[in-house]
Amino acid sequence: MKLLVIGLGQCGCRIADQFARMARQAKAERNVTILTGAYAVNSDKTDLTGLTYIQSDYMHRILIGARRTGGHGVGKINEVGAELAREDGDKVVDAIRAAPRFYETHAFLLIAGAGGGTGSGSISVIAQMIKDRYVGKPLYALCVLPFEHEQATEVRTVYNAATCLKSIKQVADAVFLADNQRYVRKDASLANNLDKINKQIAEPFYDLLCAGEVTKVKHVGAKVVDAGDIMQTLEGWTAIGVGRSEVPTLRLPWRSTRQFRAKTDETLKGVQTMDAAISELSVTCNPRDAGKAMYLLAAPHRDMTIDIVKGLGDYLRELTDGAIIRGGDFPGERSSIDVTVILSQLANVQAIREYYERAGTIVASQKQRAKETQTQLKDLDEIGKQLPTLM
Repeated sequence: MKLLVIGLGQCGCRIADQFARMARQAKAERNVTILTGAYAVNSDKTDLTGLTYIQSDYMHRILIGARRTGGHGVGKINEVGAELAREDGDKVVDAIRAAPRFYETHAFLLIAGAGGGTGSGSISVIAQMIKDRYVGKPLYALCVLPFEHEQATEVRTVYNAATCLKSIKQVADAVFLADNQRYVRKDASLANNLDKINKQIAEPFYDLLCAGEVTKVKHVGAKVVDAGDIMQTLEGWTAIGVGRSEVPTLRLPWRSTRQFRAKTDETLKGVQTMDAAISELSVTCNPRDAGKAMYLLAAPHRDMTIDIVKGLGDYLRELTDGAIIRGGDFPGERSSIDVTVILSQLANVQAIREYYERAGTIVASQKQRAKETQTQLKDLDEIGKQLPTLM
């Protein structure tokens, strides 16, 4: 599957940068093209400068709202981010239209941090512009949920996340949710932590995008997961995860897969890898809430058996309790068994419910506080009426 990726705001741009890195990796390792373009859109010029893999010209790193912000961001006010996107969104549309391989694009992927300002406010506006212009192409969003400490200390973060999620759900065909907190490593420095988190958010898409684009016969699966399968699976709130099990590079001669113990161990390893993928899903959810699901088994040829593929399909059907399941295999030269899992059309995501509830409370509280402030200011003005003025 070929995506056109657009990162919005600081968080979205840095994750889009990781997609651009993966595109180079796919070209070098597998000689496949998985991106038709990668773009970074921000109101902060310093953040745009800090990217590594996205091309550095003004058509790929797009500064919006420079006249109003001076190139220094919107200060986490996502209403301003939305206004800037409405004013300068044509820059983004013009840039993607000029991409040399644009018409090979199967779908758009827009990425933003839900709790920020520019990305949170602009993602739904830019998404609507693209949807209006390119009616036939699916548009997906990847929204990154804030850290727990941000939610606890910054009220605006919760409000931004709730309004961003509500808005993008109305526009995008599917919304991938990624919870920052699920990827945190307590012992890592801030810079290293954020860099690793961005890589982990992007990583589950790698095999999924490559599987339908390979041309070498030995890498084409018996049941290929292609763009059509992915498009038919993605709908509404969506989670994605990947699990990995290492396999020995050398086989002992007496460890034949014809032995029942070896065969059982291989099937069990596949199921355990899917368990790992479920536990590493990008957002906490119950698989039984999914209306659609997909799995992709990527493994060495020698470890790719019908028993494993069947076992994974049966297990995912059991976990999701009747969801529409699609799946396939992706053989290759590797030292691990990887299973990518997508749960889509999620009927209930607790994190979203909590954001909506907390944001509603915040709005009511702010209205009450504004009312009390106005009353106090009127009282002060009344007290000072008898005093002369120097104006």
